[in-house]
Amino acid sequence: MSTNVLIMPGSLRLGSYNRMLASEIMRLIAVSDAVVSRVDLSDYPLPIYDGDFETEAGVPENAKLLAQRIAAQDALLIVSPEYNASIPPLLKNTIDWVSRVRKVDDRPVQPFKGLVVGLAAASPGRFGGLRGLEAVRIVMRALGADVITQQCLVSNAATGFDESGRLTDDASRSNLESLCDKLLDTARSLSRHG
Repeated sequence: MSTNVLIMPGSLRLGSYNRMLASEIMRLIAVSDAVVSRVDLSDYPLPIYDGDFETEAGVPENAKLLAQRIAAQDALLIVSPEYNASIPPLLKNTIDWVSRVRKVDDRPVQPFKGLVVGLAAASPGRFGGLRGLEAVRIVMRALGADVITQQCLVSNAATGFDESGRLTDDASRSNLESLCDKLLDTARSLSRHG
């Protein structure tokens, strides 16, 4: 049975370094035996999370659809920018809403519980998004995800990609390949659907 991997960039900006990194990850995983897909959060617009809104209107349909898609995966690779040393609001809001989904097709579900999660970031700064990923790691572990230790950080991202979107630094490319290998190996061994 194939391993299903979903790549989720936490940015909507067209020139985003993290979207470029997500494309590079897609290329790497696509040559494996895994089934890889990518989600664009602009396809799942959500209001800012508000408990009163949830009480009155319920969980938005887009959160349910995204939760269903995530629940069908063996692994999720989050590619996140860093905003003020933390999680960007788009990504955090999405995670918050998806975590509120309790049923998919009348079956109980916890979309992140037991999900193998890998983390990557690209940043124009010298830390490569490290602090933001630490914040994402804490949130995902709190939701029951199996977050792998291996991660990829691309610092100085303004010069980190060539004109075709490939990583220019050998160390970054090696680190990314290691992340992808570890994610796939862990997902195969801990598959939620096998």
